[in-house]
Order: sequence, then C-alpha cells, then structure tokens
Amino acid sequence: MDVDVIVVGAGLAGLVTAHELTTAGHRVALLDQENAANLGGQAWWSFGGLFFVDSPEQRRLRVHDSLELAWRDWQNSAGFDRLDDEDSWAVRWARAYVEFAAGEKRSWLDGHGVTFLPTVGWAERGGMRADAHGNSVPRFHVAWGTGTGIVKPFAESARRASTTGSLDLHHRHRVDELIVEGGAVVGVRGSLLEPDVAVRGAPSSRVVIGDFEMRAQAVVVTSGGIGGNHEMVRKFWPERLGTPPTTMVTGVPEHVDGRMLDIAESAGARLVNRDRMWHYTEGVANWDAIWPSHGIRILPGPSSMWFDALGRRLPDPCLPGFDTLSTLRHLRTTPDIAVYDHSWFVLNQRIIAKEFALSGSEQNPDITSGGRMAMVRERVLGSGAPAPVQAFIDKGVDFVTASTVEELVRKMNGLTDSPLLDAAAVRRQIEARDAQLDNAYCKDSQIMAIRNSRGFIGERLGRTAALGKILDPDDGPLIGVKLHVLTRKSLGGIQTDLSSRVLGLDGQPVDGLYAAGEAAGFGGGGVHGYNSLEGTFLGGCLFSGRTAGRAIAAALGSRRAAVRENA
Repeated sequence: MDVDVIVVGAGLAGLVTAHELTTAGHRVALLDQENAANLGGQAWWSFGGLFFVDSPEQRRLRVHDSLELAWRDWQNSAGFDRLDDEDSWAVRWARAYVEFAAGEKRSWLDGHGVTFLPTVGWAERGGMRADAHGNSVPRFHVAWGTGTGIVKPFAESARRASTTGSLDLHHRHRVDELIVEGGAVVGVRGSLLEPDVAVRGAPSSRVVIGDFEMRAQAVVVTSGGIGGNHEMVRKFWPERLGTPPTTMVTGVPEHVDGRMLDIAESAGARLVNRDRMWHYTEGVANWDAIWPSHGIRILPGPSSMWFDALGRRLPDPCLPGFDTLSTLRHLRTTPDIAVYDHSWFVLNQRIIAKEFALSGSEQNPDITSGGRMAMVRERVLGSGAPAPVQAFIDKGVDFVTASTVEELVRKMNGLTDSPLLDAAAVRRQIEARDAQLDNAYCKDSQIMAIRNSRGFIGERLGRTAALGKILDPDDGPLIGVKLHVLTRKSLGGIQTDLSSRVLGLDGQPVDGLYAAGEAAGFGGGGVHGYNSLEGTFLGGCLFSGRTAGRAIAAALGSRRAAVRENA
C-alpha cells in the first residue's frame, strides 16, 4: 500500500475527512485535479452560512427553536417518498444531521476556532403553511470569514500534516478509474495534468503529461457535484421542474463537473436521487467573472416585487427568500413563460440598500476579512448599498435604474430580444401593492410577510427594510434586475450507510470505498430529500466528512488490532 487512505477531492468534505484520519495517526493521500490555489473547493467561495438548532445566537435573539421543530421542518421540506429504496439511508442521515446541528456541531466548530456573526438569518422561509417546506424560525448562521473561515482550520490542518509526512497533497492528479480487485476497491488510476497557475476558480488546462497509480486500504470520493456541468444538469433535470433553461449562469467553478460520480458507479457504487437538484432563480451575471458564465446569487430580503418574463407578479409562495424550488417550478412549468429564461425584481434604492446581499466570500469582504466594525458601518449604520452591491448596480449587465416606471420598463425591455413588458401593466401592479400601505392592515401576503420579518430583530436591523411604497420618489431611483437560473447543487449522489461506506446495487457495502460531501448527496445519497433548508450544504460537507474520517479510522484501527492479535 502507498498510503492508508486515498481521498479524491480537496474540497471541504475531503479536507475534513483527511483531518480526521491524520489526527487519528493514519497516512493519507489527498488528490485533486486542480492546482494548490483551489484547496477548499466550492466551500471557499460560499457565503459561509450554517444551519444550527437552538444556538446561543438564537436564544440571545429570543428565537425559540428545538430539535423537534427542526426535525419537523426538515421532514416537511425533504418530502422523502422513496423510503424503501433511494431514501432508505438518506432519511437516517437526515435525522443524524439535525441531531448534530442541535448538539455537537457548535462545540466542535468552536474547537476549530470558527466563530459566527451575532445575528441569525431567516433563509428559505418556505411554503407559507405550518406543514409546508421551510424554516419555521431563523436558523442561518454566517461564519466570520464566510466560507474561507470555515475552510481555514481544515486547510491549515492539511498543510501541517503535509509537513509532518502524514498527508501527501497531490494537485493536478485527475482520477480516471477506481481499481477493483476481488470485489474490493484497492486504489486509483489517473492522469497527471500539466502544471497550471490559473487563479482560484478559473478554468485550468486538461493537457495530460503522464499517468499514475496509487493503492490504499480505503478510497474516499469527495469530489463534489455537477453544478459546473450544464450538460449533466440538463440530463438529470426532472420533469416536475419543467424544461431546463436554454441558458443558465453558473454558481460554481467549471471543474465541478460530476465526472467522479460515473467513475464510482463503474466501480460498483449505487447512485440515487439524481433527479433532485438545487438551483436558484435569483442569479445575475458576474460583471467580474472568474469562470465561464459566472453567476452570483442575490440573497434577497422580502420586499422586492417579483415579476415573470411577461411582467406578471409571481404567485405565493414565490416570494423573495421563501421557496426556491416552487419558484423554479413555476417559472419552468407555466407554458407561456417557460420559453423564457429570466424573471425580474423591481424595487427601489431604499430596498436594495437594506436587503440585497450577494452570495460568496468575495462579495462580502467585510465579513470575509472578519472586520466587525466594517460590517456594522456598512450593513447596519450605512445609508447606501454595500459596495459589492453598488458595483453590480453600476457595472452589472442585469441591472437598470430609472426615475419612472415607464423609463424603467423601457430599459428592462432593452435587456431582452424583444419587448415583453408593458409599462402600464407593471405600473398597475406596483400601485396596487403600494395602495395596501394606506392602512395598518392589508390582504397582500408579501406585505404581511414583511411585517412578520420585521418582528424579528435580526431581520429588522440588517435584512428587511421598513415598509414603504415602491413608487415613493424619496426612495428612488427605481431598479430593475434581470434574474437568471443559477446552477448550484446536486441533492442526490452516491448512496452510503451511516458509516459513509458506499453501497452497491445489492445494498451491501462496496469493500474499501467510502464517499462524503456533495458526491454522496451530503450523506446517504440525498440527505435533503427534495428541498434544502439552507445552511445545510457546508454543514453536510462537515458532517459527512467527519463521519467518513472517523469511521475509516475506526475500521483501520480494528484491522490493525486484529493483525496484532493474530500475530
């Protein structure tokens, strides 16, 4: 054996797996097709939101959460309906993860030096019924340092282990095959890619300059999902979500290509729930793109008016920040708008200044740098939009501003192949919404949702603007934002048991093969079911990577003990 364990993929799940193994005294090889600049994978780019249950921040803000409520929300959202087959392990992983989020997760991360903003966000509020999809209470905790802050301790652990010889970092090593002998996975074969100095996230060379073979007692697949591969996204796009868009923007680097999933399947792994995926409808083209079709997701507060491509206000629960997949399904299955790949936010300067955040570590320099006072000055005390948001207003191809509805609609029509919007119809809908504010009570569900949101101090201080009329000239200018479908996460993947062992078509573990992170559907082949409660992707990488590392360490330890006993 060259090493004890081979980990394929140097993203967050791979780093956590390697950390657990090297801490337990095992020798690990960590392989990745990208260069050293990409250590940490997709997680490095993320906003750094994590799902906690009954956290100190929640309690401080008088949010009453519990394991029972969180588990009820998870089941309502997941909608597990393949319990005898593809969901048989996923539901067990889901219960274990919610227990982790309500228990050891916080103290474990504290021990690694990961700290969190004092506020809690209310992401993915869901289907507007108690038994529907969504978070009943705010649970979205953002780490200081965003995604970089979560990756940091595990990347540092990998670098330390590489200096002591317990971890071999093999960049530009692309795995093309899992070696199977006697029904067990015993190693990997692959291609050596030529050196490449591309910056993090940028496309890199695929020129092969050699090959390699490496053997170990166990192989762990932590290679991520399919969001950078539009062809694969379209291949598995489910009929229930209508037709896939002709054009999409991409929320992950190009190397998130899903190729290891098919390689694992060829070695005997069972892939499940591949029709479950998580894409956002609030994507905008990045004016400072790093990878092809680079998109950024708007993390919206609840106040923007949302219109379809023909200028009609979206129905409940398709409100900003409420129900991601219901909105995607509405846009892609409604016959007269499914032929278009976009929708629209209409808002004003007052709303965008308070409510727009952009997903990504690079789009949140104040939080990423850990600048607590900078964050307070810009997001709580500041009167204008945060600098990264203002940059999109000034430079983004999907943003237009105007002083009147008629001028705004003319500019919005200028961003499409033909003029689809009627200014008079858009004005009527905005005025109808604004008229609801003439009384202290109303029938408009979005306004009721805004009032509910501002009842939580965390949203009132930093994420939800005070109610006001869209057409109030003192709150202008008006802003239109063209929104695209943004590819992000695959929710299915390699089926695993609760020890992260990969299961074969017969339901039995494939000897020597493990999987974690998005490649494993974040555990069990689909821990989220059909819907995410948000803050659960990074958390899924942490939990499944930790589980895989500890399970393999225990198995190797038992094997060594048995050898010593027999000797």
